[in-house]
Parts: sequence; structure tokens; C-alpha cells
Amino acid sequence: MKGIIVAGGLGTRLYPLTKVISKHLLPIYDKPMIYYPLSVFMMANIKQILIITTPTDNDQYKRLLGNGTQLGCHFQYAVQNEPNGIAQAFIIGEKFIDNDNIALILGDNFFYGIDLSCHLQKLTNSDGAYIFTYEVSNPNCYGIVELDRNDKPISIEEKPNEPKSNYAVTGLYLFDNDVINIAKNLQQSHRGEYEITDINKVYLQRNKLHVIKLDKTVVWFDMGTFQTLNDTSQFVRSMEIENGINIGCIEEIAYKKSYIDIYQLKKLSEPLINSEYGIYLQNIINGS
Repeated sequence: MKGIIVAGGLGTRLYPLTKVISKHLLPIYDKPMIYYPLSVFMMANIKQILIITTPTDNDQYKRLLGNGTQLGCHFQYAVQNEPNGIAQAFIIGEKFIDNDNIALILGDNFFYGIDLSCHLQKLTNSDGAYIFTYEVSNPNCYGIVELDRNDKPISIEEKPNEPKSNYAVTGLYLFDNDVINIAKNLQQSHRGEYEITDINKVYLQRNKLHVIKLDKTVVWFDMGTFQTLNDTSQFVRSMEIENGINIGCIEEIAYKKSYIDIYQLKKLSEPLINSEYGIYLQNIINGS
């Protein structure tokens, strides 16, 4: 399975910050936001990744992440010229996807939980579509899925005024290869966008939409507002200080997953040695 990270859009809810920098490069405690969704893919052995950005931000991501070989991965880049919706990612990424299944994660979504990567690995060759849901207190702010007593989806709506459940659809999706043809046949929504909810509705009509309910052992944040940016940073800071870990540390993940060896990790850590992040990597090297 390949992966797409959607890091485009204007990020208008975070103006004026995002007038000068891409939302997905904003700091979440000690690292750029995009490290966190990238780490989800890497932990799930998804190493072929397409990163979709705005035209003005594309070079910044290339400078930050390169082609991925330093992490034992392979990164490609593409541009979404206008903010025409998440579903357009499958059209932009058609050549990248080729004949494979595809995982898509939004660049402003934060997941922390040991079960998530296990789910992804088990579903790499699955038929249909899989969405990951999370129970929320403000369902009118999200795409919402209604479930029957057996947790099978009945309906799915984007930011409904009268939600039929409290199960939000998070920004992590798995699709079979038919998603490309579905995306090509979508009509733009009233907002002028190609909605990923409409793709999920097609799979629902085909009885091929599957729901995985994330419980509270998994932590999820949609980092699209100032409040959730702050909440996520506080969570990461608290977890890292209390437990001596580094959430979303892509270099550590690459090493522990054996994508790279200790010598490659040392090379990655050398330019970072004056930062706490670099010191953390050096401690891993010294302890090996």
C-alpha cells in the first residue's frame, strides 16, 4: 500500500500565521506538524508516500523532507493549484497510485496510539474503503457517520446541522484502487470542492464502506484551529517530558523499523545536535 499526505489548502482558520507559512509546517511542540501524520505511515510500513502541497509551499517541503531515502522511504511531491477539496488528491496522484491500494491522511491530523499502525498493516490489501471514527462532543464540526447496532454504516454526512451520531470521521482513510475512478466522476459540492465524504458515500452505496471505531486508547486531534494547535502541543509536551519519548520522531521510527542503520541515524542527527531533538537522537545512538 502507498500513502498520500494532503498538505495543501490555505489554512484560513489560522490566519495570519498561515499567510506566511504552510499550516502543516507550523510547530507542534518540538517538530513540524507534518512529522506526525508522516510518522503514522512510517510506523505502518507505508514507505512510498506522495505529499500534495500548494504551489508556493512545495519547495519548503522538499527542503525539509527531501526524497525520503535518508529515512529508508521514497517521497514524491505534487501540487494542488487550487483548494478544490481532498478528493482531488486521487486524481492528482493517479500515476503515483498506479494499480495499488492507497492510504490517505490529512496533514493536520494527529494520531497517537499503539493500535493504529496494526490496523493499517492488516488492511493493506483490503477491498472497499475503510474510515476511522472517533467519538466527539461537537459532531456538527466534522463529517459524521451513523452506525447500526452492529457498527455498520447507515449514512455519512459532512458537518450536519442535526448530527445522527457523535462518531466523527477522522482524517485517515484506506481505499482500494477503484477510488481513482470514483474521484474522476464526482461532482463539485455547493462549496465548489470535491468532497471525500462523497467518495465514502459511493462506497456506502456499494456496501463496501467499513468503519473502524477508535477508542480512547488512541488520541486524535484535528489541528485546524488555534485551540487544537495548542491542545496538541500541550499533549505532546506532556507525554514527552513525563515518559522520556519523542512522539512523531521520524528518524527514530526509521531506525527502529530497520529502514536505516545506526550509521545513517548518526548522520541524520549531526546537523541537529544543538537542538533538544538532536540530543534525543544522540541518546538513542549512545544507547545502541
